[in-house]
Amino acid sequence: MYYCYFETLIGELLLAGEADALSMIRFPKGAMTCDPGQDWIYNETPFANVRTQLLEYFRGERRDFDLPLRLAGTEFQVSVLEALQQIPYGETISYGAIAKQVGRPKAMRAVGAANGRNPIPIIVPCHRVIGSSGDLTGFGGGLDTKEALLKLEAENSAGLLCIQQSPL
Repeated sequence: MYYCYFETLIGELLLAGEADALSMIRFPKGAMTCDPGQDWIYNETPFANVRTQLLEYFRGERRDFDLPLRLAGTEFQVSVLEALQQIPYGETISYGAIAKQVGRPKAMRAVGAANGRNPIPIIVPCHRVIGSSGDLTGFGGGLDTKEALLKLEAENSAGLLCIQQSPL
């Protein structure tokens, strides 16, 4: 496993994976922190494109990621992770809506658990999932990080709409 660190506006992220695919992003605080394993190799090269796309995302220049990912989990968990990738930039969705989308409408708690185990947050945008009441709910990087990501997307979505609507 290769790894490197990447400084962002939400703190230093740990990126990890094989030479051909990203398999993990960890936050500097919250439940999703992680230290590199003893057998991991520090190498920034496999993550050059990941770093570029994350930088573009944090600058508000990227709305979708185009990266090779290695999603891990049960068949159900992977189906939830794939559904998360369909949530449009700047929008939110409830756990219940994701449960319906994956064909298990009563599995909101299981969706929440799969969402909480997301190994590649931000790129697989679990921060876009909120409670049915509209409240922000648990997030591996902490609720302040979730709020910062949603705010970043809301601000950049609003700017995008203004640009698209303005006459040439």
